[in-house]
Amino acid sequence: MTTTPTSISFKRIQQLALPAIVAGIAEPVLSSTDAAVVGNIPEFGTESLAAVGVVGAFLSMLIWILAQTRSAISAIVSQNLGAGKLKDLHSFPAQAIYFNIGLSLIVLGGTYFFVEAIFRFLNAEGIILQLSIDYYNIRVWGFPLTLFTFAVFGLFRGLQNTFWPMIIALVGASVNIGLDFALVYGIEGIVPAMNIKGAAWASLIAQALMALLSLILLLRKTEITLGLKFPIHPEINRLVSMSFNLFLRSVALNAALLLAVREATALGKEYIAAHAIAINIWLFSAFFIDGYGAAGNILGGKLLGAKDYKQLWLLTKRVNLYNLVVSLILILLGALGYQALGRLFNKDPEVLAVFYSVFYLVLLSQPLNAITFTLDAIFKGLGEMRYLRNVLLGATFIGFVPVLYFSKYMNWGLTGIWIAILVWVVYRGAALVIKYAKSYYPLR
Repeated sequence: MTTTPTSISFKRIQQLALPAIVAGIAEPVLSSTDAAVVGNIPEFGTESLAAVGVVGAFLSMLIWILAQTRSAISAIVSQNLGAGKLKDLHSFPAQAIYFNIGLSLIVLGGTYFFVEAIFRFLNAEGIILQLSIDYYNIRVWGFPLTLFTFAVFGLFRGLQNTFWPMIIALVGASVNIGLDFALVYGIEGIVPAMNIKGAAWASLIAQALMALLSLILLLRKTEITLGLKFPIHPEINRLVSMSFNLFLRSVALNAALLLAVREATALGKEYIAAHAIAINIWLFSAFFIDGYGAAGNILGGKLLGAKDYKQLWLLTKRVNLYNLVVSLILILLGALGYQALGRLFNKDPEVLAVFYSVFYLVLLSQPLNAITFTLDAIFKGLGEMRYLRNVLLGATFIGFVPVLYFSKYMNWGLTGIWIAILVWVVYRGAALVIKYAKSYYPLR
């Protein structure tokens, strides 16, 4: 079976990247909206923002660890598409989706009963601890729904389609924003103000809607069915292997993010609130940058399947260039809105003063993120999960952790935490550039 040539024109990359940008920022939009809305609650606004920062970091860790199966699913489907073997995957999609859901339920069950101890480990105490538990106990039930949605996104991406994930993400984000304002602040005479619990309900409802839309579009817009058929497809073995390596990779990734939250929380409520603002903006920009990375991921996997290494090199150059331009635009927008962005999340002068003292580091990270996250996405499409695992382990335990605790020893405060994050990103980017230069550049 043959397959059509893979276009890597500017138009084709935009067709994949722009919808992927919208779809990719759905989760950080959910978290950022929660943070912005609860941070402006009249009573305990700063404490509520801190709680969203703590819970958001932990939930993001769980989601990112298991959502890596999306990349594995996408890589397998796109490589088979490029090799002209798509029909051979018949039973794979349903098995992959059930695999994802099963993993999510195991992890949810393994963490649900220890959440207070986990948040205490992250240095949450007093009112922040109680608010964190209240928020988590509602929002956690959206975890399996999100993992189902991400598995479907992986199938669509592998089929070179980012349009339907964009539609799903747009609907989910829009509903979440509307419900945040309605449930957190209340609607006089109709809906009572639920404060931080309202934000959790808004996110849960949005995640449920996204899962439902994913199911409907998967069944109506593809030939995929969810009927589980046996025997186990041979590609499931590769999915498990890829997912395991990405699982270890994500543990290292989230260890860095959680350690950053833990050390920021230990500095005081104003510092964890400021860090929550900074990390939400950083994540939003990271997922924004990841849109062109997604195009590289999708097209790169197909080109590898077709063994078209010349086009693979041209694709790598183009998506990196596009993302560098995006990163410069993000820096410009951040510089112009330096003061306004902080006030969007919180009005506390002490919180804002801390945030403004580190926001320049968030902006400086953008070009570094562009190179690192673009190559990271391309390597996922190429199936280089083992190498990605090793890079993250090294970046976290050789780069991030030593710098984090050296900065703590030097009393650099939140600035030291963000310097450690920059070192972490640089390590990852450098390792990926070296690997590409050695393994793929010569094949062009």
